[in-house]
Amino acid sequence: MNILVIGGTGTVGSQVVSELLKRKATVSILTRDPSKITYKHLNSEWIQGDLEVPESLAGTFDQFDAVFLLTSMSQTETSQGVTAVKEARKAGVRKIVYLSAPMYESMLHIPHIKSKIGIEEEIKKSGIDYTILRPNNFFQNDYWFRDAILKEGVYPQPLGSVGLNRIDVGDIAYAAANALLFNGYEGIEYPIYGSQVLTGEAIAETYSRHTGTTVRYIGDDLDSWYQQAIKTMPEWLARDYCVMYECFQRFGCLGTEQDFILQKTLLQREPRSFDDFVADTVARWKKQM
Repeated sequence: MNILVIGGTGTVGSQVVSELLKRKATVSILTRDPSKITYKHLNSEWIQGDLEVPESLAGTFDQFDAVFLLTSMSQTETSQGVTAVKEARKAGVRKIVYLSAPMYESMLHIPHIKSKIGIEEEIKKSGIDYTILRPNNFFQNDYWFRDAILKEGVYPQPLGSVGLNRIDVGDIAYAAANALLFNGYEGIEYPIYGSQVLTGEAIAETYSRHTGTTVRYIGDDLDSWYQQAIKTMPEWLARDYCVMYECFQRFGCLGTEQDFILQKTLLQREPRSFDDFVADTVARWKKQM
């Protein structure tokens, strides 16, 4: 199968590419400027195109059987995703697997969640076979907090005390590859959740065990988190994250029994544990120091 990956350079997309290549799929990756990519997957083709400039996509989708669509957080996320779907439909692409997000009632006001709704609507009316993935918060988001964990002894991501069924990106990639390469998953929206309920305190305790030091959870103060965040990201993005984290602190992001039954039909394996992720991650961090 010939697959185009949109969003193939980031945390999730790069793992999707790796998983597809491992399974001997033919993979191409859409990017604005291939010359700026420092690390390129072997055995994959890099195609130039910009979802902000639809005319740059002329003919880009013509050769592909399926598209993996990941739209990163931006102020034009909806229009980018809609453009991708329209181009796929025009080219006769048979299948789209879209990386969306949980859509609980309590989350629909979060800006980057709302931005995905219009993309999903475009996919559903396109006539293309589709699968929608709804992953929880990624384990790999913790990479951003390496120095805080190792040097300051704190876990700062403001996830709160209700809890989330966080997930490893490798499991998302595995589920995406299953949906792209096999039939039977069309027209279904799949949660991709880890089995453990993780609070801010539980996460800090896990890092404490594996670092052999005390790691404290300090994330509940969203005002302080925002003031730190705007030093490293645009204000609109920091505000978006704050809305999301406030929702996590109030409601969590937890799967139901039915979610896990449905997920297993696609994932076909148990998701990786957070403990295993932290053990591997801390060991690697220490080697890098």
